[in-house]
Amino acid sequence: MYLCRTVANVVGAVLAGPVAVRRRWPQPALAVAAVGALLACVLGAAAAGVIVVSFLPTVLVLYVVAGTASKRRSATALVGCLVAARAAIGFFYRDVLPTLPPAPYRSELPPLWPVELGMIAASMAGAWVAGLLVRSRRDANARLAGEIAHAAAVEERLRISRELHDIIGHSLSLIAVKATVANHVADVRPDEARAALSVIEHTSRTTLTEIRRVLGALRSDAGPPHVDMPRAGLDGLPELADRVTSTGLAVDLDISSALDDGRPLPTSLGVSVYRIVQEALTNVVAHSAATRCRVAVHVGRREVTIEVTDPGPPRRPGPVAEGGYGLIGMRERALLYGGTFEAGPDRDGGFRVSARLPYESAGAAQ
Repeated sequence: MYLCRTVANVVGAVLAGPVAVRRRWPQPALAVAAVGALLACVLGAAAAGVIVVSFLPTVLVLYVVAGTASKRRSATALVGCLVAARAAIGFFYRDVLPTLPPAPYRSELPPLWPVELGMIAASMAGAWVAGLLVRSRRDANARLAGEIAHAAAVEERLRISRELHDIIGHSLSLIAVKATVANHVADVRPDEARAALSVIEHTSRTTLTEIRRVLGALRSDAGPPHVDMPRAGLDGLPELADRVTSTGLAVDLDISSALDDGRPLPTSLGVSVYRIVQEALTNVVAHSAATRCRVAVHVGRREVTIEVTDPGPPRRPGPVAEGGYGLIGMRERALLYGGTFEAGPDRDGGFRVSARLPYESAGAAQ
C-alpha cells in the first residue's frame, strides 16, 4: 500500500510539473507531460474509465506549444502525443488492468478503451486547434499594428518635411535679413551690427538643434499611431499608452518626478523621451508575445531615466536584431544628451529597454 501511494505521488508530481513551466519551456514540458501520462498507465496509477485525466496536463501544454511553435512542429507534437496515448491505453487495458484488484464498486459506465482514446484524441485536437487560432489571431494583430505603424510613419515623414521647410525657411530668412543689416551698419553702428550677429548666432544654434531633433524622428521606420508634435512629450505618454493598449498590449505607465517646482523639461528632451518610449512599445508589439508591459519614466533633478520591460516570451526565438533603425534611433537619442542606452533580454526571459538622459538643471526652465 505504501509503495502504491509513493508511485502515485511521484506520477502526480511528474504530471503537475510541466503545467507550472509550460509557458517558459513549452516543448520540454510537453515531453515530460506525455511521459508522465505514459508512466501513469504503465505503473497502474491511472484509473480505468478516466485515463483522460492523466492526459489533461498533456492537453494543456499542447495548447501552449500550438500557440508558440511552428505549425509543422506543433503538428508533429500532436501526432506524437496521439501515438503515445494509443500505446499507453492499449498497454493499460491489455497488460495492467487484468493484474489490478477489482474495484469495490461497480461503475455505471464500463471502461472501454475506444471511448477513452476518442476522448483523449478529441481533447488534444481541440487544444491544438485552439492554440493555432490564438497564434493566428496574435500574428494578425501584429501585422495590423505594423501596417498602422508604417502608415503613421509615412504620414509623419510628410509632416516632418513641412516642419523642416518652416524651420529652415524662417531661420534662413531671419539670418539673411540680420546679415544684410550687419553688413550695412558694420562701420557706422558697430553695436547694432554686433546685436545682429548675436541674433544670427542664437538663431543658427537653435535651428541646428531643431533640425537634429526632426531628423532624428525621421530616422524611425515605424511607430504606434502618431500623436501630434505638440503632444510628443511627457504629456503625450498617457495618450500613447492608450493607443498601444488598443492593439491588445496593456501598458502599465508610471511617471514620477523629483522636481518640486513644477518646471517643465526642455522641449527637445521631452520629445526624445517620448520617442524612446514609443519605439520601445513598438518593439514589444512587433516582437513579443506578451500581453502586458511596464513603462517607468522618472524625471530627476539632473537626468531622466526610462525603463520599458515586458515579460516575454519573444514571438520568434533568437538573438535580438541590431540592424534595424529602432534600437539605433533610441541609442542615438540617448547619446545626443551624453546618456546611456541598454536593450536586451532580462533574467526572467523577457526584454528590457533602459535609457538615461542627463540634462542641465538650469535648462529645465526653458
